[in-house]
Amino acid sequence: MADRLVSQIENIIRKASGIEHGPIVLHEPFFNGNERQYVVDCIDTNWVSTVGKFVNLFEQLLSRVTGVKHSIATVNGTAALHICLILAGVQRDEEVLSQALTFVAAPNAISYCGAIPHFVDVSPVSLGVCPDRLREYLKKIGEAKADGLFNRHTGRRIRALLVMHTFGHPSHLDELKQVCDEFGIALIEDAAEAIGSEYGKRHVGHHGLLSALSFNGNKILTTGGGGAILTNDDHLAERARHLTTTGKVSHQWEYYHDCVAYNYRMPNVNAALGCAQLEQLSEILTKKRLLASRYSSEFSKVEDITFFNEMAGVKSNYWLNAIMLKKVSRQQRNHLLDALNDDGIMVRPAWNLANTLPMYKNCPSDDLSVSLRIEESLINVPSSPSF
Repeated sequence: MADRLVSQIENIIRKASGIEHGPIVLHEPFFNGNERQYVVDCIDTNWVSTVGKFVNLFEQLLSRVTGVKHSIATVNGTAALHICLILAGVQRDEEVLSQALTFVAAPNAISYCGAIPHFVDVSPVSLGVCPDRLREYLKKIGEAKADGLFNRHTGRRIRALLVMHTFGHPSHLDELKQVCDEFGIALIEDAAEAIGSEYGKRHVGHHGLLSALSFNGNKILTTGGGGAILTNDDHLAERARHLTTTGKVSHQWEYYHDCVAYNYRMPNVNAALGCAQLEQLSEILTKKRLLASRYSSEFSKVEDITFFNEMAGVKSNYWLNAIMLKKVSRQQRNHLLDALNDDGIMVRPAWNLANTLPMYKNCPSDDLSVSLRIEESLINVPSSPSF
């Protein structure tokens, strides 16, 4: 069966991508606009660092695209997550709820704060935190006190929930916001993979107190390396700008810093690339959704595979298209991955669950059976917008 599936998957990928021969990468940038012109402008004017017209313009364009009031550009998505957690009040020896099915940046950012990741399970419909499971779990392990929600087993405060829009698919935001409000914890959106994705009629990033975006080279929209913090809160936005620029107090010539802060601001040359990319976002999203439609149609004809489609009421950017293997062991899945990559078709599994990594194996967690099932059966297939 494995060899038959390899052939079927490869044929579908080549048909959907239009690449009949040669290697097919997982996801590459789409540079079809003013990227070169804007980057050259930075070089010609010598404005290549964290000050320059493109940084401000990029932030303005991001707010226009997302509808979120404030956008603060950062050097990468992990830095954005770190600042989001700090501004949400996360402190040393507190716990932050996070899905185990995630990129390592999420638990790492929690650890940067001296806090402890606390892993919860995901929904098979969204690939994000399951709100029903979360509510039942917090009823079981949570203890409400005057100063917040505490884990009755560890004695630590549970400060926030960090929910991820996995592969660009929006999570159950309304329900998760209700759970967070019910238990008195902050909601933070890890939207690193979700630029252009919508929940209901709005871009993701409106439900969380703060949200983080990523513009790494493999994302739908890239600045080479970069990220952003989104918030509708004026005070938090002001603090985010201050903390990402080393805590420097504005002055014509004096270098005075009033707090321990971070050198996290995005350089102008990266923002220039991002401005050109944002001008093409609508075109890129259209191409991505058309590719997902082709994949969905073709994989529906394969008995042993399910294509992962967006859930009702959302609009995914389909950053990385995903298929789920039926009745296939981890060993057989690995054989598929080896064979397809040997044929030049770049495919990958989801991440190893964060609770299985050596630095997080002793962190508290709920039952993660859905996450484990997805981790064992999911394969990402080539998803470049240039297809």
